[in-house]
Amino acid sequence: MKKILLIASVAVMGMSVHAQEFRFGPKVGFAMSTLKIDENQDDLGKRSMDPKYTFYVGGMAEYKINDNFGFQGEILYSPLGGKEKIDGINAGVLFVGEQTKVNLGTVLVPISAKYFITEGFSVAAGANFGIILTAKQKTVIGSDFVSIDIEDENGSGEVDIKKDIKKLNLAPFVGVEYMLENGLFFDARYSLGVSNLSNDGSGGKITNSFAQVGVGFKFGGN
Repeated sequence: MKKILLIASVAVMGMSVHAQEFRFGPKVGFAMSTLKIDENQDDLGKRSMDPKYTFYVGGMAEYKINDNFGFQGEILYSPLGGKEKIDGINAGVLFVGEQTKVNLGTVLVPISAKYFITEGFSVAAGANFGIILTAKQKTVIGSDFVSIDIEDENGSGEVDIKKDIKKLNLAPFVGVEYMLENGLFFDARYSLGVSNLSNDGSGGKITNSFAQVGVGFKFGGN
């Protein structure tokens, strides 16, 4: 009996070691980012900016603890934000409108738990910890004949708004991933911004949510 238990214990340990798997690699992709603005804390002051289409690039590391469960961490960079077009008004004989674009240069640190439905297909849930490094806004007022960039005191077409934006953007997310046998993988996820990014003291609220679709390659594994 002792020999049987010893053999069984060794077999279980062997299975556990075999199930553990570490992979890492680069990933890049496409992102669609939006900003939701609540200026007055009432329905009249609430609006969502149009999506900004951008990119992300970085790397990931995955630790699979058994055949069904694992954890993943990443470091990504993405210029998130949003854009907005305000319908023009008649100013004499001219039709004048306004376009605003907000760029938030963000380092993203997503951490997630993964469930592997099959060896190559998995679902994930976690949180994106975004660190906003730069925040700039570009506004253009124009008509059919002429346009004017709203400049800062240095004459730049982009106005630095970093002092009005908080640095941390917390966004929980859900996602899916499919990996081929050679390590090439494709994933998609949606991150819902919950942090109030407004730091201008007005009492308003700004949140940044974004969707990502990408491709990458995993090295390592058994």
